[in-house]
Amino acid sequence: MTLPYKLTYFNVTGLGEPIRFLFTYGNIEFEDSRIDDFEEWKNKIKPTMPFGQMPILEYESKVAHQSLAIARYVAKKVELVGKNDWEDLEIDAAVDTLNDLKIKLSSFHYESDENIKKSKMELVLKEQLPYYLKKLNDQAEKNGGHLACNRLTWADMYLAGIAKYFNYVAQKDIFADAPALKKVCDYVYNLPSIKAWMNKSPKTLF
Repeated sequence: MTLPYKLTYFNVTGLGEPIRFLFTYGNIEFEDSRIDDFEEWKNKIKPTMPFGQMPILEYESKVAHQSLAIARYVAKKVELVGKNDWEDLEIDAAVDTLNDLKIKLSSFHYESDENIKKSKMELVLKEQLPYYLKKLNDQAEKNGGHLACNRLTWADMYLAGIAKYFNYVAQKDIFADAPALKKVCDYVYNLPSIKAWMNKSPKTLF
C-alpha cells in the first residue's frame, strides 16, 4: 500500500524526529524513508533535493523542504498548534529559540579546523548553552511542564524529538541541570503512541 505522505531524512533523529513524532501522535500513516549511505546521499540524492537539503516531505505530486515548515504543517494536521494567533506566536517563538540553540551547537560540531572547533565548543558549552537552558527551563516551569500555552504543543514535540541530537553534540546530558525541560521530554516520550514509536524505531547513534 502506498502511503500518502513520505518523509525522507537521514537514519538519525535530528531534524526528522520531531516530524516523525507529530505524524505518530496524530496517527497519520507515513513512509519513513531513511538514508544510510552518506556517499550515495552526497553524489546521487543531494542533487535531486530542493536546495540540496533534508528532510523533505512528499505528498501526492508535491515536495516540501525546510524542517520547521514541515513540522508546523503536520502540527496543524494533528491539532498541536495554538488556539489563536498569539498562542501560535508563543509556540513559534519557543521553536525558533530551540532552533537557535541547535545552530549554536552545530557551529562547532561540523567545524573541520580542530583549533577553531575547540574554541567554539568552549564558548557554546560554557556560556551559550547554560544561558539558553536556564531561560528555557524557566519557561517550561512557567507553562506547567510545557514550552508554551500550558499544554502539549508542537514545541514540546520539537524539543523531545531533537533532544538526543543535542546531547550527542554536547557530549553530555544537557538536561541534567534543567529538570523542567527533562519533564517536557519525558511527558512526550511517555505518550503511548510516541513510546510505541520509539520502541520500534531503528537504533541510531543519535
